[in-house]
Amino acid sequence: MSLQKLLLGRGERRVFALMESTTNTMVNGSDLDNNNAAGGGGVVDVYGEDFATEDQLITPWTVSVASGYTLLRDPRHNKGLAFTENERDAHYLRGLLPPALMNQELQEKRLMHNLRQYKVPLQRYVAMMDLQERNERLFYKLLIDNVEELLPVVYTPTVGEACQKYGSIFRRPQGLYISLKEKGKILEVLKNWPERNIQVIVVTDGERILGLGDLGCQGMGIPVGKLSLYTALGGLRPSACLPITIDVGTNNEQLLNDEFYIGLRQKRATGQEYAELLQEFMTAVKQNYGEKVLIQFEDFANHNAFELLSKYSSSHLVFNDDIQGTASVVLAGILSALKLVGGTLADQTFLFLGAGEAGTGIAELIALEMSKQTKAPIEEARKKIWLVDSKGLIVSSRKESLQHFKKPWAHEHAPIKSLLDAVKAIKPTMLMGTSGVGKTFTKEVVEAMASFNEKPVIFALSNPTSQSECTAEEAYTWSKGQAIFASGSPFDPVEYNGKVFVPGQGNNAYIFPGLGLGLIISGAIRVRDEMLLAASEALAAQVTQEHFDKGLIYPPFTNIRKISAHIAAKVAAKAYDLGLASRLPRPKDLVSYAESCMYSPMYRSYR
Repeated sequence: MSLQKLLLGRGERRVFALMESTTNTMVNGSDLDNNNAAGGGGVVDVYGEDFATEDQLITPWTVSVASGYTLLRDPRHNKGLAFTENERDAHYLRGLLPPALMNQELQEKRLMHNLRQYKVPLQRYVAMMDLQERNERLFYKLLIDNVEELLPVVYTPTVGEACQKYGSIFRRPQGLYISLKEKGKILEVLKNWPERNIQVIVVTDGERILGLGDLGCQGMGIPVGKLSLYTALGGLRPSACLPITIDVGTNNEQLLNDEFYIGLRQKRATGQEYAELLQEFMTAVKQNYGEKVLIQFEDFANHNAFELLSKYSSSHLVFNDDIQGTASVVLAGILSALKLVGGTLADQTFLFLGAGEAGTGIAELIALEMSKQTKAPIEEARKKIWLVDSKGLIVSSRKESLQHFKKPWAHEHAPIKSLLDAVKAIKPTMLMGTSGVGKTFTKEVVEAMASFNEKPVIFALSNPTSQSECTAEEAYTWSKGQAIFASGSPFDPVEYNGKVFVPGQGNNAYIFPGLGLGLIISGAIRVRDEMLLAASEALAAQVTQEHFDKGLIYPPFTNIRKISAHIAAKVAAKAYDLGLASRLPRPKDLVSYAESCMYSPMYRSYR
């Protein structure tokens, strides 16, 4: 034990504390950081909490030693009825809890029983958010152990409805709100957040939430949900994650007229005013949290999403999940589907419905992988990929009027207005839906795909479920059981002609937690396309023959932490290979290293 001076918060708030020294803690024979040992997700483990075994005693520090009523109100250290008799005596909890003792497993069983009583998904979402705010470790234990059941609750599709009604269900802030009112003092606002060692920020301006459009400030549900998955699926420590909503107004008249709306009541700021606010934000983040903080852009409108990614990818560690994460997980599904279809990636012809962030992002990553496999120029690879937008097939005669991100996909062809006519003319082997418009893969479209493909690959990727281009049942029924189907939101297994088909879910949650962990454990300073390709290949490699026999093209989510560790290892390896990793020396076994850095939600024993 050593006496260390701990500076907490800002100004003159100081505490002298006895703490376990973690300086000499080693993993794989080397310090995880130059100065301090790192814990879950590579964050400096000030309290030695992550390196304590589960039977070792730790001290529940907040600003001072938490005890009594304060301890029960601290979500990071609260254990509810799991506090032992000794802990109840030591921390002045006598009388504040019922006399019964209940371990974490029993608490989990009770909560899952209660959650299953709710018939409305939004009620389950609210119950889970309440749990996160009162008992952090139990929330993540529940989510990790029941990931397939609870993922649709804390994220898509339920999070979409939660964002729409966020003003009504708002209880307490779970992240930072930066509005135009804070222009000129964003750095000061960042310092108001109690945690200092932030490793991942998920930020949105709420302009394009899933397929639901402009939800303004109420888009906060997306960063909160994404970061809970960074912890549950990727093992990053909750305290290292920061959800942020940038509120520049909303053009949603319904919200502007809603008395419960929690954001700025004005039309969206655009142009220079918007650009200046984002520039100040990006500068302040780097100034406050350093070069290696990962900034994930989430649900920005197309015009801003591409511009922000292009502008800051050379100066910050930035990642856009809608463009890059979606592309990576879909490419992984395509690589898996090839095992069922046969042939190589270059043998395929792709047709996309939707030419926004997701559509063009996926198309570009497919072209990059195709170019990598064939050694052909990327321009040649792009010719195998066709896109349809709201005006029809993107062809060279439309080039002058196209947005810049659509121009690489304008090929020589006669203009075609409808998707069905495009399918009949192009004869794609793989049909991708990224339009955000439901029911657009009609019976005629699916039947056309099945007429010239023995196993048509159909991905209806738009979220939430109501915006999916078609359902799993429609895809399997209309194709007479021929289709290889995946979707963005979950669908139940479908029985057709006595055979059960299990639809794949191309959920970004397969990719971004492992990608983020890989960037952090390697100390990466930039994100590159090669890392996304590595993540896709790592995910596809996790699909076994047993999975293929069941018709699966993605591995089950039950193994997601193992999958994330493998993805993290491949991403970290690529960061080291490209000379973009700053955490040295390079660990010998990156998979084991990634697993050792993962946050554990098990309760700890207190002195």
